[in-house]
Amino acid sequence: MTATSVEAEREYDDQRFTAREVSRTERSKTVCGYFEPDQFIPVHAPDSDVTVVVRSGEGVVRDGDEEHAVSPGSVVTVPAGEDRGVRADGTRLEAVLVTAPPPTDQEHEPVRRGLRTGTFDPDG
Repeated sequence: MTATSVEAEREYDDQRFTAREVSRTERSKTVCGYFEPDQFIPVHAPDSDVTVVVRSGEGVVRDGDEEHAVSPGSVVTVPAGEDRGVRADGTRLEAVLVTAPPPTDQEHEPVRRGLRTGTFDPDG
């Protein structure tokens, strides 16, 4: 069993969002995500479902062509194969993200490209 807290995992980076992996199996991965204002996880579309639970702050979760405003207590699930991304909206954002199954390294290439170029939607 993995037991931790959002507070215990908290870590911010001035350059990019921080993802603190707290659990991984063949079937799922759980991370605590920490975003400084306007930081983001670039839009990508892996073959896995993701659920984002916002702990604090405000932001946007991309779900296909739609963007959902999120705030503390928001829960958004994006199904496998749909474009998804997370962006802090002018404030620090803390969220727990659960993906099932974990995305592959190849599926995260758009994330790496978006972070290199500073682009929320690198293929958009």
